[in-house]
Amino acid sequence: MTKTIAFLLNNHFEKAEYAEVNRLLTDKGYRTVLITTNTDKQVQSMQKDVDKAEIFTADLFLSEANAADYDAVVLPGGTVNADTLRVDGQAQAFVKSFNDNDKLIAAICHAPWVLINSGIVKDKTLTAYHTLQQDIENAGGQFVDKQMQQDGNIITSRSPKDITAFVDAIDAALAIT
Repeated sequence: MTKTIAFLLNNHFEKAEYAEVNRLLTDKGYRTVLITTNTDKQVQSMQKDVDKAEIFTADLFLSEANAADYDAVVLPGGTVNADTLRVDGQAQAFVKSFNDNDKLIAAICHAPWVLINSGIVKDKTLTAYHTLQQDIENAGGQFVDKQMQQDGNIITSRSPKDITAFVDAIDAALAIT
């Protein structure tokens, strides 16, 4: 049975952290669904956090999605995207539902902000973009500067340069569930 991965994002997400991760996961045989909290299904990607890139069309609005339908959730970064998602109560509840059901959560770059605001970082070891170190530690987590870090059902990574390690970790974790 094919496993299904939800990608949750808003606007101004880092293009590679969605497009490249999505491509690599679909190449490995996973089904992916793009879910947005945006009011429009057209979502704007960014390159290097400041230059507009491709526009993607989401499959679902978050209000139409049920965490029970997915084996994992991937949270692409991008400063604006992650900052928008982390204060969205519906996004927090969606991510928390994955955690409560011990399902895989994978967050890259600035996306661990969503984990912090969802209340699931305490006593966890995470990596992220280096500027999140104090935020992770203030939330009761431990920060490490590594390509990829897995702590239980949570996989984190630092930036687009770490996508291969990030995807390999997601694949390995889903292979054993």
